[in-house]
Amino acid sequence: MARHLRRAPVDVTLVDRRNFHLFQPLLYQTATGGLSPGDIATPIQHVLRKHRNVRVVMDEVVHLDARARTLVTREGELPYDTLVLAAGVANHYLGRDDWTPLAPGLKSIEDAISIRRRILRAFEAAEMEADATQRAELLTFVVIGGGATGVELAGAVAELARYTLRREFRSIDPRSSRVMSVEASDRILGELAPSLSVRASQSLERLGVEVMTGTTARAIDAAGVDLEVGGHRERVGARTVLWAAGVRAAPLAHALQEATGCAVDGIGRICVEPNLSVASHPDIFVIGDMAHVAYRGKPIPCIAPAAIQQGKFVARVIADRLAGKTPPTPFRYFDKGSLATIGRSAAVGEFRGMRFWGFPSWLAWLFIHLIYLIEFENRILVLIQWVNMYVGRRRGARLITEGG
Repeated sequence: MARHLRRAPVDVTLVDRRNFHLFQPLLYQTATGGLSPGDIATPIQHVLRKHRNVRVVMDEVVHLDARARTLVTREGELPYDTLVLAAGVANHYLGRDDWTPLAPGLKSIEDAISIRRRILRAFEAAEMEADATQRAELLTFVVIGGGATGVELAGAVAELARYTLRREFRSIDPRSSRVMSVEASDRILGELAPSLSVRASQSLERLGVEVMTGTTARAIDAAGVDLEVGGHRERVGARTVLWAAGVRAAPLAHALQEATGCAVDGIGRICVEPNLSVASHPDIFVIGDMAHVAYRGKPIPCIAPAAIQQGKFVARVIADRLAGKTPPTPFRYFDKGSLATIGRSAAVGEFRGMRFWGFPSWLAWLFIHLIYLIEFENRILVLIQWVNMYVGRRRGARLITEGG
């Protein structure tokens, strides 16, 4: 949004506890060694280097005073005339926060590096393990959640085991790894048409992934997970369990609710007005995954295109207010469809009733994700890595480091 206020007569202060902009849709490729963190993240100062009316502050908002129009951060206070909040969402363990260290989610660079370390260490430990049962547990990977993130993550782990690592160990055969995709509902990718869910399941199964729908995680510990299938419990020994089953609004949404009394939905997102402002607070806007915006009877999905559209819209509202013009209202979401990749040359997608799958859908996925990367240098680097993975099935970011 800040970039769209470049020519407006405003001074913009952008506050973020990280010093980089992250393209979250490709985090799963960092988590599985396909891309390095620098391929999908760019320093914010660099992105906004030509925007002289924007100041970037590396800090964290802990409270806000809507009456005094003041943000309270860890380093001090920041007054504002107009406030735009876009803090996104966090992992949601559905009341089982004790599972957090046992089944990490994928929402940050730190998450991706931690997951990469877990996955790669599992193979290294299996190479040294003499006991067959223990080795099988090390080579079992359970991904809980059958949405886009879970499907893409399960497919990438299966490709890593089946192709990338197949000749790199002597005591184990990585192709014997067990990768499981666990979904509580009756199908994966529930946001897409049922026929596409079937095709996605078939693509995962061709990679060797066990797709378990109608299955719920009931307990997770360091040695595995207890699953409930059809009223019966099943114990799966697995040293690597990954979480992709739910999200909730970032803690900043709760702070905003306390300060304004605004309504929130079931996962804590702010229910905004048609112009994306907060009820009774026209000076406060909420955009991105943190906002609940209705579209055809359902909330707009938590995807990058929706957040980008909202950012452009709010920038225009602010500029028009300053110019004395009537701001546009309401926000109108243009649904650009949904895409999910399941591996090399396999993807499924939907756009305005039209359904796509296979190689054409995979090419569309590649092109769209390259376009949405914020810097040209990142697009070139990612394209080179993708060509490398496609031609040789190699993943060049498979480092196990102390911090990651």
